[in-house]
Amino acid sequence: MKTSPGRKKIIGWLIPLLLVGGFYLARHWYFTPSADPGEMAPDFTAQILDGSEVSLSDFRGQTVLLHFWGSWCGPCRRQHPELVKLVNERRDEFKIFSVAIEQDKERWQRAIAKDRLNWVEHTMDATTSLRFLNGPISDLYGVNEVPTEFLIDDRGHLVATNPSFAEIRQFLDNAR
Repeated sequence: MKTSPGRKKIIGWLIPLLLVGGFYLARHWYFTPSADPGEMAPDFTAQILDGSEVSLSDFRGQTVLLHFWGSWCGPCRRQHPELVKLVNERRDEFKIFSVAIEQDKERWQRAIAKDRLNWVEHTMDATTSLRFLNGPISDLYGVNEVPTEFLIDDRGHLVATNPSFAEIRQFLDNAR
């Protein structure tokens, strides 16, 4: 039995379409962080830029934006001016805890200064491979790409993953 030309054309388009669709589904699954809204934010203790140790649980009673980024990450760096603006506008309403997935401490410190990330809570999540983002804190949250943010309420529950700046502002407005 012969296949009609129209059927061959459909099959010719269907296979690549299924492959591309499968690729994007797999990519979405891989890059979705494992920490889900509604659950408690996994606690961790880290040494921050000034040398002191801070735990995420130290911020109970405050809204926290947990910000995963890298000095080598273009989208992260392009996002920083808006993040700095938000912090400057609403500094009294929330804390930001930045977790940089890095291999080079000096490059990380230069990026903080250059981007004017003017908050204290910066830690470096040392990784053996930027390709796999395998630092201990990023592993705890299932972070496989940066930038990735988690909005955490005052009781320590995850509220949102990768919220927009408008969503963060709205959450802060509602929390007043």
